[in-house]
Amino acid sequence: MNFLRTFFASLLGTIVAFVVGFILFFMIIGSLASSLGSEETASSIIQDNSILSLKLDLPILDNIPGTQNFQISLGLDAESVKLIDIVTAIELAKTNDKIKGIHLRSDYLMAGWSQAKTIRDALASFKESGKFISAYGDYFTQMGYYVASVADSVFVNPNGGVELKGLASEVLYFKDFEDEYGFKMEVIRHGKYKSAVEPYLTNKMSVENREQISVLLSSLWDNISSEIAASRNISVSEIDAIASDLKANLVDNAVKVGLIDQVSYKSDYINKLKYELGLESSDKLRLVSLEDLLAGNAAYKKGVRDQIAIIYVQGPILFGDGNETQIGDKNFVQSIEKAAKSKRVKAIVLRVDSPGGSAMVSDILWKALEDAKKKKPLVVSMGNVAASGGYYIACGADKIFADPMTITGSIGVFATLPNFKGFTDDIGIKAEHVMTHKNAMGYSPFESISPGFHKSALEGIEHVYNTFKQRVADGRNLSLDEVEKIAQGRVWTGVQAKENGLVDALGGLNDAIEAAADLAEIDEYNLTSYPKIEADFDDIFGLMNPFSTLKAEIKSALPKEFSLFVEASKLNNNKAHRIQTRVPYLLDIK
Repeated sequence: MNFLRTFFASLLGTIVAFVVGFILFFMIIGSLASSLGSEETASSIIQDNSILSLKLDLPILDNIPGTQNFQISLGLDAESVKLIDIVTAIELAKTNDKIKGIHLRSDYLMAGWSQAKTIRDALASFKESGKFISAYGDYFTQMGYYVASVADSVFVNPNGGVELKGLASEVLYFKDFEDEYGFKMEVIRHGKYKSAVEPYLTNKMSVENREQISVLLSSLWDNISSEIAASRNISVSEIDAIASDLKANLVDNAVKVGLIDQVSYKSDYINKLKYELGLESSDKLRLVSLEDLLAGNAAYKKGVRDQIAIIYVQGPILFGDGNETQIGDKNFVQSIEKAAKSKRVKAIVLRVDSPGGSAMVSDILWKALEDAKKKKPLVVSMGNVAASGGYYIACGADKIFADPMTITGSIGVFATLPNFKGFTDDIGIKAEHVMTHKNAMGYSPFESISPGFHKSALEGIEHVYNTFKQRVADGRNLSLDEVEKIAQGRVWTGVQAKENGLVDALGGLNDAIEAAADLAEIDEYNLTSYPKIEADFDDIFGLMNPFSTLKAEIKSALPKEFSLFVEASKLNNNKAHRIQTRVPYLLDIK
């Protein structure tokens, strides 16, 4: 027995040592490759008469996971791309004389509408240089075509088409599901538009929720359709007719209605690009990747000490450390404090892409930003979503920029508590309680909410709601009555938010950076980003775990009903989590 124990211990030790050594080896190799690569500048890589190949086939994020750099160091492909890298590459291509145009592939774009507009605006700016943009797609999704429509010419595969159909949003309602299986969500809320909880209370959409979704989608579509119409030189009414009757679903129809310039296989399209550059069909097309253009940190200004810090807040707001996809109080407060204390950082830009979350954490982050604002200018750039808690942390900034397609507002509060009494009663499980005081039990998922608990929870929600309104009133220089008119959980697009005084200007991340530089009174600066979250060994081993993929596949296969109940249940591990400043619903725009 001792022999076996010693053998297996030695074997385990050998395996661990091998894995760790393997990882360290590739980390060293990756580091060396990175250092060698950094000596090459973009100008030395790029040849004359080149084209930037902008293939947008990866998920586009404001901030990418820390594990990605490790994956790349192992020679693995990136799993996502950073929005600012795309914009920077387009800007560098605009001023690089060796690059004559852009070959754009956006047919299956994986981004939010705000991110799509940011890319489209950067491409429109690129065209001002007199250089061309040519777009090709096998089949254009609606968002993909929105970006591609800015190109000088749009080509599509003979078997392709364009998905231009207008916008829709689907909301699932679970009241019958709850009644059938005995699973219930106890709901406490403030705000008639705070409809995140509506699916648990009724079988159909309320008039208020239908109104806000309709207005929201109409505002988004107005922006999308007007930009496509302007680029393609057709009227908005024609765009609406195409969308209503799906007139562009087949390639010939797409050409007929003016959305596509030419039908072509990719090989023929490539030959047309060569012709644009004065090349023969036998010549090699010089395509420059986004990575090549950014090589050597071409955008970094040597000898410039002043910095503008971009703090990325991406994902739900929760207690804990946080990462690139979750906003935790620990790492993000530290990031805000570090940026505020740094002598090199002259201004802070808060990039927000968050539907909100914990009310308490939102307030903690708000306070950290208020303290930072006393030391240096604070400018907010809103991405796809900056709503509820996402707006809470932003409302006190010196200046707020929103994209026209940003979803923001949602000034309202709610709490959800899963209740299983109906289910447990049916299967014969009963809960008995012994208490020293009538409200000592608090909340139990096996009993209906007591009047005392409901009163206490509602008082907490009202307190948070009034605090939220006061933060907005102080930050936006509005009266409480003015805030109340645009609050109650109502969501707005960036355009509507500006009209209502919730934001200062329409614009993207670059506009916010320029405004921060003006407030800080600096002309030259470099950008630095926070939080600086590096991949740890748990992340690394997680990449190698064969069960992680299986877990994700199982989760994706579950019905939405169960997923939503699971997510809601996570919020109740701690009492402080229960009160939520979160966007009213999972806005799934199709």
